[in-house]
Amino acid sequence: MKVKAIEPMENAVKILDQTKLPKAIIYHEYNDYRDIIVSIKKMEIRGAPAIGIAGAFALAIASKADVRADVNLMKKILLDIAREIKNCRPTAINLGWAVDRTLDAAMNYTGGNKEEFQHCLWSEATAILKEDEILCRNIGQNGEKLLKDGDTVLTHCHAGAMATGGMGTALAVIYAARDAGKKIKVFADETRPLLQGARLTTWELMQENIEVTLICDNMAGMVMKQGKVDCVIVGADRVAGNGDVANKIGTYSVAVLAKEHGIPFYVALPYSTFDNSIERGNDIPIEERSSSEITNWGGVQTAPDGVRVYSPAFDITPAELITAYITDKNIRPGKRRHKK
Repeated sequence: MKVKAIEPMENAVKILDQTKLPKAIIYHEYNDYRDIIVSIKKMEIRGAPAIGIAGAFALAIASKADVRADVNLMKKILLDIAREIKNCRPTAINLGWAVDRTLDAAMNYTGGNKEEFQHCLWSEATAILKEDEILCRNIGQNGEKLLKDGDTVLTHCHAGAMATGGMGTALAVIYAARDAGKKIKVFADETRPLLQGARLTTWELMQENIEVTLICDNMAGMVMKQGKVDCVIVGADRVAGNGDVANKIGTYSVAVLAKEHGIPFYVALPYSTFDNSIERGNDIPIEERSSSEITNWGGVQTAPDGVRVYSPAFDITPAELITAYITDKNIRPGKRRHKK
């Protein structure tokens, strides 16, 4: 995939503005951590692994913000900045994981040279980016074994290259199957309200010459009933200790439909998305978005003024609905049992 979500530059990062796709490919260059926070909040950059990488670089850039501070004072300042970065999107665990990992690198530095200290943070953020490339590739190679030549996969939201530092999570499985010589087709849910499936998944798959068909979210049950779907593969923003999965709103509905129609439901994710500090999915914090994302789209009003709106960005899919977790290490069985 030639288009990348985030690329490090000298003392800055270049971020693909995914709110402009598929109409235009626009990059923004940011050298202030506060601008990166805004970029994450506005979903210019999105996808759990990608915002984790962005958060890591934001902290590294922040270490250069106060030229008067020595190393010890900068460590104290970074504690507050790290908290600010992690709070900008609370559901995806990868953001907190990557920021904490970069913060640990800062706190473990024992010298007094500011340039060395700053280089330490930048190196850690770069390592997280490079590691994600490997993790994505491993997810793809593990998951492609679950797909047969000629299979059709349904996916929800966008879990491709632009959501990660590599080739994606859910879409990495499809790319690896393609590279293994298998012909795979895809149904992509549009994914209301911000249409990540319509705008991003279909665009990315078309760039990769993979046959993709866009459907409305409420068509998923029908195409399953018609026998047009062989399996579902989605990404994840956080997985609780019991296996419950937080992912883009609408994922739970797709999982219920998949179980009803006897279709395997797979979740593709790196190790950094597992959060054993949270026991159950109901304890995962769910971000709520602005009502305008539902009532207005593309500058067009789609609902009456003053209507009440409930706009959670994610939902929880219980472990009992999940066939398997496709990870960078292996395929981990889920709790859902299929009839033989």
